[in-house]
Amino acid sequence: MIYYLNIGSNIGDRRDNLYRAVVSLSAGRGGCTVSSLVESEPWGFESSNHFMNVGVRIVSDIPPLEMLDRIHIIERRMGSASHRDEKGGYIDRLVDIDIVAIDDMVIDLPMLQVPHPHLANRDFFLIPMVQLAPEWHHPVTGLTASQMLEILQRNTHLS
Repeated sequence: MIYYLNIGSNIGDRRDNLYRAVVSLSAGRGGCTVSSLVESEPWGFESSNHFMNVGVRIVSDIPPLEMLDRIHIIERRMGSASHRDEKGGYIDRLVDIDIVAIDDMVIDLPMLQVPHPHLANRDFFLIPMVQLAPEWHHPVTGLTASQMLEILQRNTHLS
């Protein structure tokens, strides 16, 4: 399976946080492909701390829920607390790793939705996806990451 992940950080040494997360994700897996850095404003909450994000492409035979568990372990080991406050709202975070897509799989479970339900609305997801997987098509909409990014940018400029 090909996993497309997104790693974000908006507190501490953001570059180092991303680097350590990539190293942890690729350990024992023969490496991974990493996109260029994307800086963005916080999405879904107010903060003066901008995010730094990278996309990561990993080939692995680990089942999706096991990969999710491994991601949560990496986040905890790096010292990242929950990325939500007591009311369920987003907050600043040391590291946040999301599974954006897995091949052409569709998963709809309470703990994991693939493709990520906000993929088409987040340029910091789409820009790395365009770099890592220009041939990838969303399994539900059929759109490529490039097409989704073009639509998002067009709609952003209209509002």
